[in-house]
Amino acid sequence: MNYVEGKKGWIEVICGPMFSGKTETLLKIIERMDLAKKKYIIFKPKIDTRYSINQLVSHNQKTIEAINISHGSDIKRHIKDCHQAIVIDEAQFFDKSLVKYLQDYANSGLRIIISGLDKDFKCDPFGPMGDILAIADKVTKLTAVCQVCGCEATCTQRIIDGEPAHYYDPQILVGTDDKYEARCRDCHKVIYD
Repeated sequence: MNYVEGKKGWIEVICGPMFSGKTETLLKIIERMDLAKKKYIIFKPKIDTRYSINQLVSHNQKTIEAINISHGSDIKRHIKDCHQAIVIDEAQFFDKSLVKYLQDYANSGLRIIISGLDKDFKCDPFGPMGDILAIADKVTKLTAVCQVCGCEATCTQRIIDGEPAHYYDPQILVGTDDKYEARCRDCHKVIYD
């Protein structure tokens, strides 16, 4: 799909498991917008304090300033007429109301670029990501390397005290390689008991 300047806005999503390079891909898109002298604004969820409170940070420590928000409705307080794009990292941590705001902003002509986990540790759709993927105009689905067998990983494995998480554990547990691994479908495990 070819997106032309001056046309209606659109929604593009970068998704995949942890350690697949989602934020790094997002940072590359931002770098290209800088080269094209586009005006954008970057948001991240307040809940994500793993590396920084007010920066997007990739696992390889690349950074850029971002605005912390709790809900999709918080975006409108920061948007200005000069903005041409909205960038949101870790979208899985927002509630489903984000979907309506994304639609509204894209329909008003803004480019929306979103990054997030498409599936939680159970391999179920994570937060609003299933709905966001359904309304997206463009989707880039990344894979990682399975930390057990080395195959392509599409799942995020939660590890608690060295064991796979239980199915009924809370959906959200913010962490990095201290709590999560990338896994292929065959090596991914969830305890049901």
